[in-house]
Amino acid sequence: MKNKLFNTLFILTLVLTVFVSGCSSSNGGTNESTKSKGNPDVSLDNVPERFKDGEEVKIKVIRKIGGDDHTAQFLAGAKEEGEALGFQVDVFTANGDTAKFHDAIAQGLEEDYDGFIISHGDDEATINAVQKLVDAGKSVVTFDSIDGLSKINGVTLTSQDDEALAKLALDQLVKETKGEANIVYLWVDGFPPMVRRNAVYQDVLKNNPGIKEVERFGIASADTSVQTQNAVASMLNKHPKGEIDAIFATWDAFAIGAARAIKEAGRDEIKIYGIDVSNADLQEMQNEASSWKYTAAVDPKLIGAVDMRILAKKLADEETPETYNLEASLISQDALLQSNEPINMVNLADTVEGWGQSDAFEEEWMKTLKEYYKK
Repeated sequence: MKNKLFNTLFILTLVLTVFVSGCSSSNGGTNESTKSKGNPDVSLDNVPERFKDGEEVKIKVIRKIGGDDHTAQFLAGAKEEGEALGFQVDVFTANGDTAKFHDAIAQGLEEDYDGFIISHGDDEATINAVQKLVDAGKSVVTFDSIDGLSKINGVTLTSQDDEALAKLALDQLVKETKGEANIVYLWVDGFPPMVRRNAVYQDVLKNNPGIKEVERFGIASADTSVQTQNAVASMLNKHPKGEIDAIFATWDAFAIGAARAIKEAGRDEIKIYGIDVSNADLQEMQNEASSWKYTAAVDPKLIGAVDMRILAKKLADEETPETYNLEASLISQDALLQSNEPINMVNLADTVEGWGQSDAFEEEWMKTLKEYYKK
């Protein structure tokens, strides 16, 4: 009996010893464990000192708006680029909830993140929150956020070229309607990119008196496309066929909701000119019966990747700009329909030259880190 008890205790002790030593090897000695993840055959001689010893880099990506494919693509681009560089990347979307957005920033400040990407911070409180991050020694890149952020020392404000996006879509609308059209304007105030797009819209109305605004409305929420579909359906009941020629949608969540409402109402005489793109948008536009004819866009996944590269340069104490605009492209339904295979965000480059491709801020040492951490 004693021997049996002794053997049992011995086995339990052995198991506990292995378990504890296993925990120690995985959690203790951060530098060594991180280094073991990399390829020892790849030299890190050319990378900045910040990344040479395998010290863990933690990044938090916080986005105010959400519930749409554009958000998912943006977050995926940032996460994939960061992880390719060997960073730990956590993402969060507040789905339009201002309180949750600011709580996430405040919570991030209390945690051990090295850098932050803040997306769609549209109020003065965002400026104060980002200033606290910087004061705490954190590196910060912001996207489509309030202009005052670029004035904080060390912060970069990135944007889609909103003026170019609006101009590409509106110029096409003016061209195809020969400057004579009654249009509905889907727009929401309060977001910096919307403000910039609206400025272009107002100029187009001023310079083209034959373009008449019939109605304008819009709401940003977790289910924007659904709410837009309902609102457009209600609006169409008020305006019989012949009273509306086109819709200018300043966000793809607006456009896809409008396209569904138009289809259900059988009002395909109304053409949609939009901004932004996603897989869901491309699927809709490739339906020959769809009213969505053009959309101006920047690859959201590329935006996330470029923002992460800028943040990596900040962590390496390299020079970065106060602001940076990503180049816009115009996507037409006709071009999509000419393809012999379905077009998605991956193969869109086959239809739109240069789509999703940019070496902006991609340094040679970043390529080395990617090779080192390549799985």
